[in-house]
Amino acid sequence: MDPTDNRLLPGACDGKHQVRISVDRGGTFTDCVGVFPVEPSTTNPSSERTAVVKLLSEDPAHYPDAPREGIRRILEIATGRPHPRDAPLDTSNIESIRMGTTVATNALLERKGEPCALVVTHGFQDLLKIGNQARPRIFDLSISKPEVLYQQVVQIDERVTLVGYAMDPRPSAHQQTGGSSDVVVGRSGEQVRVLKTPDWECVRKQLQQVYDSGIRSIAVCLMHAYTFTAHEDKVGDIASSIGFTHITLSSRLSPMIKIVPRAHSATADAYLTPGIRRYVDGFASGFDAGFRDIRVDFMQSDGGLTPVDHFSGLRAILSGPAAGVVGYSVTSYCASRQVPLVGFDMGGTSTDVSRFGGEFEHVFETTTAGVTIQAPQLDINTVAAGGGSRLFFRNGLMVVGPESAGAFPGPACYRNGGPLCITDANLLLGRLRAEHFPHIFGPNENQPLDIDTTRSLFAELANEINGGASTGNKSLDTAGQEKSVEEIALGFLQVANETMCRPIRTLTEARGHDVQKHALACFGGAGGQHACAVAANLGIRRVFVHRLASVLSAVGLGLSEVVHEEQSPSAAVWSTAANQALSVRLDELSTAARKKLASQGFSDSQIRLQKYLNMRYDGTDTALMVPCGGDCLARFESMHQQEFGFVLKDRRIIVDDLRVRAVGSLAEAKLGQVYDELDVLPRRRLQDPQVHPAFVDSVSVYFQGGYRKTAVLKLGALQPGDVVLGPTIVLDRNSTVLVEPDWEATVTSSQLVLDRVSATAGAAAAAAQTDSIRRSPTKVDPIYLSVLANRFMSIAEQMGRTLEKTSVSTNIKERLDFSCALFDQHGNLVANAPHIPVHLGSMSHAVKFQLQRINLREGDVILVNHPQAGGTHLPDITLISPVFREGRIIFFVASRGHHADIGGILPGSMPPNSRELFQEGASSMGMKIVDGGEFQEANVRHMLVDEPAQYPGCSGTRNYRDVLSDLKAQIAANHRGIALLSQLCAEYGLEMVQEYMGHIQDTAEAAVRALLKETRKRHGTGQLKGHDFMDDGSKINLCVDIGDDGSAQFDFTGTSPEVYGNTNAPPSVTHSAIIYCLRCMVQSDLPLNQGCLAPVKVVIPEYSLLSPSPNAAVVGGNVLTSQRLCDVILMAFGIAAASQGCMNNLTFGIPAIEEDGVRYEGWGYYETIAGGHGGGRDWPRGQDGVHTNMTNTKITDPEILERRYPVILHQFSLREGSGGAGKHPGGNGCIRDIEFLEGMSVSLLTERRAFPPPGLNGGGSAACGLNLWKRRLCSSESNAADTQHAAELDKTGAARTQVLNLGGKNTVFVNPGDHIVVMTPGGGGYGK
Repeated sequence: MDPTDNRLLPGACDGKHQVRISVDRGGTFTDCVGVFPVEPSTTNPSSERTAVVKLLSEDPAHYPDAPREGIRRILEIATGRPHPRDAPLDTSNIESIRMGTTVATNALLERKGEPCALVVTHGFQDLLKIGNQARPRIFDLSISKPEVLYQQVVQIDERVTLVGYAMDPRPSAHQQTGGSSDVVVGRSGEQVRVLKTPDWECVRKQLQQVYDSGIRSIAVCLMHAYTFTAHEDKVGDIASSIGFTHITLSSRLSPMIKIVPRAHSATADAYLTPGIRRYVDGFASGFDAGFRDIRVDFMQSDGGLTPVDHFSGLRAILSGPAAGVVGYSVTSYCASRQVPLVGFDMGGTSTDVSRFGGEFEHVFETTTAGVTIQAPQLDINTVAAGGGSRLFFRNGLMVVGPESAGAFPGPACYRNGGPLCITDANLLLGRLRAEHFPHIFGPNENQPLDIDTTRSLFAELANEINGGASTGNKSLDTAGQEKSVEEIALGFLQVANETMCRPIRTLTEARGHDVQKHALACFGGAGGQHACAVAANLGIRRVFVHRLASVLSAVGLGLSEVVHEEQSPSAAVWSTAANQALSVRLDELSTAARKKLASQGFSDSQIRLQKYLNMRYDGTDTALMVPCGGDCLARFESMHQQEFGFVLKDRRIIVDDLRVRAVGSLAEAKLGQVYDELDVLPRRRLQDPQVHPAFVDSVSVYFQGGYRKTAVLKLGALQPGDVVLGPTIVLDRNSTVLVEPDWEATVTSSQLVLDRVSATAGAAAAAAQTDSIRRSPTKVDPIYLSVLANRFMSIAEQMGRTLEKTSVSTNIKERLDFSCALFDQHGNLVANAPHIPVHLGSMSHAVKFQLQRINLREGDVILVNHPQAGGTHLPDITLISPVFREGRIIFFVASRGHHADIGGILPGSMPPNSRELFQEGASSMGMKIVDGGEFQEANVRHMLVDEPAQYPGCSGTRNYRDVLSDLKAQIAANHRGIALLSQLCAEYGLEMVQEYMGHIQDTAEAAVRALLKETRKRHGTGQLKGHDFMDDGSKINLCVDIGDDGSAQFDFTGTSPEVYGNTNAPPSVTHSAIIYCLRCMVQSDLPLNQGCLAPVKVVIPEYSLLSPSPNAAVVGGNVLTSQRLCDVILMAFGIAAASQGCMNNLTFGIPAIEEDGVRYEGWGYYETIAGGHGGGRDWPRGQDGVHTNMTNTKITDPEILERRYPVILHQFSLREGSGGAGKHPGGNGCIRDIEFLEGMSVSLLTERRAFPPPGLNGGGSAACGLNLWKRRLCSSESNAADTQHAAELDKTGAARTQVLNLGGKNTVFVNPGDHIVVMTPGGGGYGK
């Protein structure tokens, strides 16, 4: 775009629909790009002109709708004629409008959608309130969760289930072969048994009541409707006849298994689409002829356009960001070079990162604003760090976001009284030039950015940081080493850059891609100021910045193609024969998709089809969307190896879905032209920028080490082939690109191509800064403290992603029951990714135990799970790797995972009635699983298989293959941590890294001391007391003594002796509970590490419930007593009433069997069930149906549960009235009713079945939990005496149901037709 180009639409084209307009409405700005024909001239031979308009998305004082205002301005530019704001826009010159919008996203975030109702299968009315039962932030004691979208729920009394089950060792025995009238074949090919057909007249009455209440939009989602659609179809017909104006059927919207995300998606569509339609209608009303003679398309989240009348709320969530991905992929990717791109879109409120390696990367299940969306979306990760992200100094750390100043009031420099933001930091450092930024601020919208206010606020912040005011710890003061306002502003930018790098590493390195082999495609209004720094942090050496980078999403809209998708479910097992049948079905979907695009005016030559199979290994939930063509099996295995690091040659492969993506293109996009241009472009280095026509000014810009003289150049005056050396600022009307020292920028016709050159002064300045910090190890640099805290946490997170990716078991890969951490050379916890809370404080005990016990050498990996050696319970196996340099240990890394079966007396290694440790499975005080780099499989097999089987009634692990695979995954995670720590040391030096590991612990200690001092002041005493009882009457007693200096003693004297049972908890569990509760009570950003326990002394009586003897059973201590410990601590501090105090552990399965000489493998299933959350001092009520305190594992989706196991889940709902009463009432527990279709063993390991969760400060107690066995008796077994067991005739009169209370801990053998009903406890109430 040439800013001097003022050519108008030729008269011959006027009124002939020749202007193509693209509009991207973002959260802060709306970008409009218009392209129209012009007459070529001698100075400008182009026959097209591109016009750009950028305006605020919300400016009600000047215009009602930003996109329409932008189009008005484009038309004025094209025609040279005024188009009044108060008159409908003349459409005679508009050829097309393409639009991306945040309307749906904003409605979702702000909960301003259409009132709607959810129609769901009976027993699942609270399904979306419970969701996957995990809480979004483990340290948030209030458990803030977004509200559900619907206003009413209608339960339909209908039920279907699947015939047979995936884990069946003899599947042929359960398939229906006859002509049973209640069995049909669903769309997926699965057999479906209709258990209950609705009373349709009753359904009509239910829906009429909803309609009469004023609701006009409904979502329908019934169990297994992804394959059996008849019931949903009939409900839709009835709703239509009643008069509902919007009806979403989940089976049509998203025909994929998993009812929770499908119901979320259907509800989101019913909630958002009516508003989208109203917005579109209102938008169209601002044009004189509406959209009658122009083509209007909207961008969908999957990167494809759709006609305006097909645009829906569900597909609009990532509308704007998706257009940006299209923009950079078309303009910066070259298929022949195959250099993958990382997209970096930095806007006003957030930054979106993505990856493009030749094909769009889609995901099919994402969570936005607490709503799980099941629909194809481009894989875009959003981080809350944009130009408007706020800057804070908390607990000795410099923090960027997630809070944003938004479009109003905006950053401090916007003259609206806003706070300090990233934009202010760039302005202060001279990277953003007020004199060259649009003068659109102030009451009359004619003033420049306000640098004086920015400098004043930074001076206040500098005083706070230099005084150490927020730390309360003299060792963290920076006196004598005071930071200037420029150093502090640059420090915030460094923290922001590191924050933005973390999701990029997730998209690349965590998926097996080398980030350094990528190029960075930078766009968005703020991206150009950070491009070089972010690339340097990642080791990327080339950055593409499009000339229209600030509006690249709008440019991408103009380059996009129209897309229509067809999808169908499947349950086929991959085979040659199955492949032929799948090909037929794909052809049918292709025909339907092609027909849809043809109806929109596309010819066959303009349509191309992309076919996919959604494939996974049997027994896993991690499917991959595999492109068809060639050998699908080989491609699946290759993709699985790339994504997860392994293939499973002996596993069946399941095809879950068939998908066809039809793409309609009006013009062929030319990819990667920038590479072709670079190959032939003659280069001209600007040795003296001041004599170049593009020169504007010479200014001082602050970089590491001080101010540098920096040329300011106009992009429009630079010619292709010009090479600009850093430091330089390149200005465009709507963006600023900072070419940093050690970088150079080559100008092409469409882009600035930034390349990193040999390190010179910039690197030397950074090295000098680092050296000065190394020379003052006792002084803390808050910038490096904040940056390294981010890096340490990033390493722990990447370890976790490696473990999740390379593991095979459901427990680790899908329930995410694992944790990863790094430790200093003394075994102190430095960073622990927020995975499972009960692991948080206990792994340090395991590391320190081995440090004193085993002679370690480089290449060793230690396996430990014994409770006396820092373990929690035996299924949690910890692998510890020392990191060596020059023969000495410099760090440790460790990973802990819950393994599904490690032997013992029962499958699952979670026996409810164990008395001795050996009954719970294999144990180790510490053994080398890797010795000097060599894997010791023989020793591992002996420990897991042979040793446990030596005990009476016990077995070794029943699934050695998966346990071994998961242990290797933990080794891989540790190896990843070692590599990243080595990389960090190479960057900053070992001494500095070790010193700052200590400083970060000091920071945490200071924050906890401040908390304890405040607690003492609030209570008026340092003496806090609390106690509670386990169901067997054992007492947990706590006395906390807080000193004046913020130290505290947690004394558990008075706690009952260890029990002859399994609720004993090793000391490491108590330490975990303490560190978790303290971290939660700090209520601000704080790295969880050993420093949290530094002010704390813990006293635990020996051989008590909390410090049992070496051979005591402990499996319940980890999952039950740990919860009770948190309740006691939080009640002692007066923070919260008791939560459910239990994890409600349920296991069931069948052992391996042998028939006629054939061995059939057994299987087991384990879940924990949510309950009520206690009311608290600082939140209005406890949450319903959520995991609390020491666990946060997900629960299996109901449809997956029934597909995989021989069960029917009849109810999973909230247990109304189970929460304690109070000023701040407690949350309700859950009811989970499971019917078993085969005989098997079922075990329950639960608490709070005798003593209810108590309230606090006058609040009422919650209801106890209750475990029931509804035992089905044959008619010959039942008699009159059955009535004493609450027996009752079933509907056929052929059987009786005997209801038995199983107590808290029990194992039973259920028969077909039996039910286990788990009613979990509620949370106690707070206050009268």
